[in-house]
Amino acid sequence: MDFIVVVVIITALAFDFTNGFHDTANAMATSIATGALRPRVAVALSAVLNLVGAFISVEVARTISGGIVDETAISPAVIFGGLVGAILWNLVTWLFGLPSSSSHALIGGLIGATWIAAGGSAVQFGKIVEKVLIPAVAAPLIAVLVATVGTYLVYRITRRASERGVRSGFRHGQIISASLVSLAHGTNDAQKTMGLITLTLITAGSLQAEADPPLWVIVSAGLAIAAGTYLGGWRIIRTVGHRITDIAPQQGFAAETSAAAVILTSSHLGYPLSTTHVASGAVVGAGLGKRLAEVRWGVAGRMAVAWLVTLPAAGAVGAVAGRVADLGTPGVIAVAVVGSALALGIYLVSRRDAVGAHNVNDREPGAMTPVAG
Repeated sequence: MDFIVVVVIITALAFDFTNGFHDTANAMATSIATGALRPRVAVALSAVLNLVGAFISVEVARTISGGIVDETAISPAVIFGGLVGAILWNLVTWLFGLPSSSSHALIGGLIGATWIAAGGSAVQFGKIVEKVLIPAVAAPLIAVLVATVGTYLVYRITRRASERGVRSGFRHGQIISASLVSLAHGTNDAQKTMGLITLTLITAGSLQAEADPPLWVIVSAGLAIAAGTYLGGWRIIRTVGHRITDIAPQQGFAAETSAAAVILTSSHLGYPLSTTHVASGAVVGAGLGKRLAEVRWGVAGRMAVAWLVTLPAAGAVGAVAGRVADLGTPGVIAVAVVGSALALGIYLVSRRDAVGAHNVNDREPGAMTPVAG
């Protein structure tokens, strides 16, 4: 196996790791916020179920490996550049506690690197619109609607029951609903890295076009995202669990169930969905569905801005990194060194105000100051 192919595989697994801790909040933020699960138990459960979910389907992996760019027009070095763009965007948004889309960062980085290296004709814009952009708009809106209705019905049905009994019951229910989201996340997000590694092997001539991910790719991608999930993206957990709206167990159950349903459906259809957008949209819906609940639209607005700029921002970094990496081994080394230095710098900045399992539920409502995780 060529040196550059090995580098790309390692970088893809590094992205998968960042995807795991960046997206832990999708499944577990509301359960941690309501006290349904202790923080460390929550991330451990989510990690195991992410790993299990990685083995359920390969439809999303097929979309990434054969439905985004023309694999005959690019080299593994170009894919490496796209991955660097995605990783850096994940780390920047993590630094500010913003639940942006790892999926869109990955796709944006790949598009940017491919476009600058092989031209716009190598990017399959029709499939991107069908498989990425339309679901990117529709899925969060559906999650908001389903969670709003679900939350309203939950409160309506249980209005005459004792508040203490209802909250206790839904806390237990959240263990199941949060587990479903974690399982769903594995069926969608873990597959994106599988698809990227498969695409790399196809461009290197090690696999035929339209090949499914080999078993070792599935296992390694599943383990990488599970490890990242266990690390816990505490800063983003704090944002989703506390800063969008104050979550009660009833709302948490409705949000998690809604998110799981939307993500599992999208995985079955092969859409590389932003699970972050869906989970965050469901939390907004849970706030809207409860009478007199407050949705902090300033926080939601900042999240929306991050969502809008993710594709172009990751694409721009991916384009630069891909162009340099495509120069050959010295270019790949240069991109690796600069990318590693930037990642280390972001980590060091984050340690100035560390957040972990011990203080993830401490918050100032509505604040969006950077906190480390």
